[in-house]
Amino acid sequence: MKTIWTLALILCVSLFSQAQEEKPALKFETETIDYGKIPLGSDGKRVFIFTNVGMAPLIITRVQPSCGCTVPKKPDAPIMPGENGQIEVSYDTKRPGGFSKAITIYSNAKTPRKIVKIKGYVEKVVAPEKKQNMLSDDS
Repeated sequence: MKTIWTLALILCVSLFSQAQEEKPALKFETETIDYGKIPLGSDGKRVFIFTNVGMAPLIITRVQPSCGCTVPKKPDAPIMPGENGQIEVSYDTKRPGGFSKAITIYSNAKTPRKIVKIKGYVEKVVAPEKKQNMLSDDS
């Protein structure tokens, strides 16, 4: 009887561990995108590229930014094992100064919540003053 219970326990443990290994997993090319110094009003769109390194389809259920100045876009279709996917992030570059924002990704992966970051500095570009021409009549 002890042998049967031992075999049943071993079978359950092996099935449980095998089920854990079949989950999808995210691997990002980079987890932080540095915009560097960018001019005011420039293109704020960047892309996080990742691979599903797990053994099951990856489904991203939600992508949540840390503030309203960042707008992420998640993939609609599942990412199959070994395939690449991307998450587009747009930052509002009409706000001068430094920024550091987090984007939280929720999925069915081994780690169901993953945080990636964007950072940079939006320079306030001052337009050069218009020189007066001696021939113009501005009086």
